[in-house]
Formats: sequence, structure tokens, C-alpha cells
Amino acid sequence: MKLTKAQYTLVKGALPRQRETISMSNLQVLNTIVHIAENCCKWRALLEHFDNWNTIYVHMNRWAKSGALTKVFEALQRQ
Repeated sequence: MKLTKAQYTLVKGALPRQRETISMSNLQVLNTIVHIAENCCKWRALLEHFDNWNTIYVHMNRWAKSGALTKVFEALQRQ
């Protein structure tokens, strides 16, 4: 499953504003997190085309601690 741009538009307000120094968009990070959850993938086993596993993990960890991921998934469930 991949989030569409329309779905992302619904949830992007729950995510922190993206810094310009980041190489991946929040949509790409979110789609990678969904991929890991769907496939029960280990972080270190993440394919290279998804970018550095640690970068994705750091984003996911921050978003989870701040409650942003909960808001995102609740908004997607309501849709």
C-alpha cells in the first residue's frame, strides 16, 4: 500500500513541517513506514532505494513520540 497524494493532503497537517535540508519528503518517509509495517521488515533490512534506514527510523521515532503518527493513522481510518 502506498499513500496517494490526496490521502497525504488529509494528514500532512499532523506531521511536523519539513526542513529544507532533508532529502526525503514526509510522504516518502510515511510510505516507507507503511511498507515496513506491512511487510514486517527489519529496519536494517530496508532496501536501499528507500534511503538510509536510520533516517527513516529517526523520523518514525520522533513522530511516534510526538503523537503525530497516531493522528495520521486515525485520520486515514476515518477516511
